[in-house]
Parts: sequence; structure tokens; C-alpha cells
Amino acid sequence: MLAGRFHLAAKKFVVEEVPIPVPGPGEVLIEVRAAGVCLSDLHLIDGTLSPLFATSDAVTIGHEVSGVIHTLGPGLRRGLTTGARVALEAGQSCEQCADCARRRPCAQVRTRGIDYDGGWAQYAIAREDTVVPIPDDLPFDQASIIPDAVSTPYAAIVSTAGVRPAQSVGVWGVGGVGAHSVRVARLAGAAPIIAVDPLPGARKRAVAFGADLALDPAADDFAEQVLEATAGRGLDYAFDCAGAPIAREQAAAVLGQQGALVLVGITPHPLTISEGLQFNYLKKQVFGHYGSLPEHIYELVRLASNGRLDLAPSITDHIPLADATDAIHRLENKTGDPIRLILVP
Repeated sequence: MLAGRFHLAAKKFVVEEVPIPVPGPGEVLIEVRAAGVCLSDLHLIDGTLSPLFATSDAVTIGHEVSGVIHTLGPGLRRGLTTGARVALEAGQSCEQCADCARRRPCAQVRTRGIDYDGGWAQYAIAREDTVVPIPDDLPFDQASIIPDAVSTPYAAIVSTAGVRPAQSVGVWGVGGVGAHSVRVARLAGAAPIIAVDPLPGARKRAVAFGADLALDPAADDFAEQVLEATAGRGLDYAFDCAGAPIAREQAAAVLGQQGALVLVGITPHPLTISEGLQFNYLKKQVFGHYGSLPEHIYELVRLASNGRLDLAPSITDHIPLADATDAIHRLENKTGDPIRLILVP
């Protein structure tokens, strides 16, 4: 089968032929129908991310995956059937980890497509507890991006931050994760929602996705515009989806009383906040955030399938798996300002 593989030692990505994997005990083989192209995939290729639990010198990339169950492994306990339509969770916990058994994030979570083989392939192995059934009316491309592209901002907004109706929200960086942050914030009832991005196209899209205001971070009156939009109170929550130190500094500065900066974007750079006494005086906060929990995936599947969340506008283009290198270049260079590019085997 074809697979998009990253060779760790050589630091080289290639689309190559590899054997079709065979599911072991408690596993199923998925015939992949759609796989999202995420900035995290690029971060693996450029060295920003490194596998923590790699078991070989090459890994098939791709953690946003949907398809149908092709083959059942032995010893399954969930009653899964061949032909069932599914999405795959973006990672899996250590089977013996007590924290994960209590549904808590922990350091033992392995990420699909980074620590073990993912879904940029014609077939992919999945442990049965990471398989999420999807209804017939939810297209494969939309289902594939729910784990991560949608679930990460969803978890950040409804779980880490716990945004309530009428609270003000700012979103820095309106790419894939940021665009969905705007949509989820609107779903949660946030008001106003302020999108921040240097690209005019991204700002225009943010308004179409539900932002009340879209600002250029370089505007001379940026802080004044935020204060005006929030009736002088400042933001209740600022979500950094860009992973940029300058964005974090700017976001922290426009937080209001007990406002919180939520770090969603990934960056290797250290966190610095230059604001002094004002940060303490207003009792501002900083929350780290990473990924999502399994229940978030199930909740989003229900929201999407019941018409509460239309993910069709999030699909920028479909690209053959054989042309995965082109998809990487398009995302890296922001060609066409994509939200999500979908690889199709």
C-alpha cells in the first residue's frame, strides 16, 4: 500500500510502498477514506516535534483519520463489525496507566502519526478503544478532522477555559485550529468574539465563521479596539492558536479582571510575559492546553451529525495521497490560506 512516511534519522518525508499491516489482539484494520493535514504534521517533519515513544526509525504520518473497518483482529470486546464507518482518536493511552483509566490527560499518551503509524496511508491499524463510530450522514472528510482540528479548540474552550455565555473571547491565529476556535466559541455563546490575524483573508474568514470583530495585530490602535469591543473590560479569555511569543504577549496585555491566556498553539520558544504589576493586580491567569479527551470526540460527532456544527466550510481541498508532498508545501506556505487539506488514498 502507499503511505506517507517520515524517516526519523534521515529527517526525510517520502510517499512509498509498505506492506499492509495486520491487526493484532484488540486491534482493527481501517481502510482510510480521509486524512487531515495538520501543522503538527509539519512540526514533526521540520523537527519542532519529536516522537517520545517511537518504536521504529520511520513512522506513517497522520493523526486526523476516518474510514471503514476492513479487518477485525482477535480478542475484540466492543462488538465492532467490518464495514462500519469510523473516525480515529488522535492518540492512545498506555493500557496500564491509572490516570488515563480515569480519563485524565497524562504523559503516557501516544500520538497517532508521531509515536506510532498514522493515517496518511491506504490502511491503518487502530486499537479498538480509539475507534469512534460515525453516522452515515457525516462525510468522511469532515469526520476525519474532528480529532484534533476541532476537538483541540473545543476542549480548550469548553473544558480548560470553561467559557460561559456572554464572556468575551479573543482568538490569535485563525488557521485550522483558530478558525474552529471561533466556531466553538460562538457555539458556547461567547460574546464578543474577536479574531486576531495578520492575514486579511484569515480575518475575513473569521467573520464568516462567527467572529464579531477581526483585527490586524499590527494596528496602531489594536488595544483600544479590544477595549471598545468589550466595553472597557478587556477579554475574559485569550486563546493563542498561533504558538507565537509575540501573540502571547499581546493577548496577555488585553486581558481583563481575572482574564486567562490559554496556550493552544505549539511552540518550542519559552513563555514570557513582560507585563508586571498590572498582571498581578488584575489577577490574570495562564492555562496550558494540549489535545482533547475521548469524550470530546464523541460530543463533537453528535454536534456535527445533529446539525449544530457544519464542518463543510472547513474542508479547503482534497488531494491524492500520492501528492502528500504538495499538500505539505501548500500548508507550509499558506497557499490559498487553507483551513484543512484532506488526503484521499
